[in-house]
Amino acid sequence: MKSHKELTFLGIETSCDETAAGIVSCKKDNGRLSFKVLANIVSSQHIHSHTGGVIPEQASRAHIQLIVPIVKTALAVANKTYQDLDGIAVTYAPGLVGSLLVGLSFAKALALSLKIPFVGVNHLKGHIFSLFISYPELQPPFLALIISGGHTELLLINSYNQQKILGTTFDDACGEAFDKVARMLGLPYPGGSFIEKLAQKGKRTIMFPMPNMPAYDFSFSGLKTAVLYYLKSQTNPNKEDIACSFQEVVFDFLLKKIQLAVAEYQINKVGISGGVAINRYLREKCYEYGKIHNIDFYFPDLSMSTDNGAMIAAAGIANYLERGPSPLALAPIANIRYASTIN
Repeated sequence: MKSHKELTFLGIETSCDETAAGIVSCKKDNGRLSFKVLANIVSSQHIHSHTGGVIPEQASRAHIQLIVPIVKTALAVANKTYQDLDGIAVTYAPGLVGSLLVGLSFAKALALSLKIPFVGVNHLKGHIFSLFISYPELQPPFLALIISGGHTELLLINSYNQQKILGTTFDDACGEAFDKVARMLGLPYPGGSFIEKLAQKGKRTIMFPMPNMPAYDFSFSGLKTAVLYYLKSQTNPNKEDIACSFQEVVFDFLLKKIQLAVAEYQINKVGISGGVAINRYLREKCYEYGKIHNIDFYFPDLSMSTDNGAMIAAAGIANYLERGPSPLALAPIANIRYASTIN
């Protein structure tokens, strides 16, 4: 094992429908972690586009087929061998249990054979570390919003290993709402990028109701239902205007929660990560909003926004430096809630 001042970890991500492996090196200087991505290989399972959503059994089988070649490709791109690794990090929660089990089993077996540490990582913490990778200068405290197909969480980031969840969604995740509305409009899965493209041609002519949730919590099911009933009421609906109006109210809702947290915690740094963070209009809207309200927004590189192994490797290094390796008995967890800290 190298000095803790420099570590190289393999990160494995199989929580849903991306089979991903990343290799990250990290240097520690005066408590500050500096990450370098050596490889970041992601294979998205397009088989689910035919069914309009992820089928867990198919996802698990695809991970089994892909995980070995994806890891080998990551090592080749990084110009590393298994013997160059100081540890292996892997997502253990939350996600599809079968998919998580594939990554966990592979990571444990590989760590045992190489006699190196095995570290479990919460998927949400990985998304936070996509910000640390993309912005070496970003230091806590800051606010983080995770928006993806499976998650919508607003967090207060106090340190690398201390994150407080301020609010979460009570029903659909942000990206899930995009996928379901896209399906209503006859668009392919996953629907986020198709909604965005359609919205570019439309106008906000429909006043869909903004969700009304207390404090920092989120809900998108009512908005989704409003879109459904609007479509049923129209004989020839303008899909471009529907996409634009839906997208606008979602982003206004997110910004409302961000502004509330900025005011309460007096923190004007906000990182936004997860698959929905790829939306270019959201980025432009946030940057403009930030200029008006004196808020600095941080979005990960596009390759870091969706599920990937590099962010898991980085989070795994932070976990290891704080607490050491995880027990080999660590089991996959589909749904997980934390009162304060994300492991």
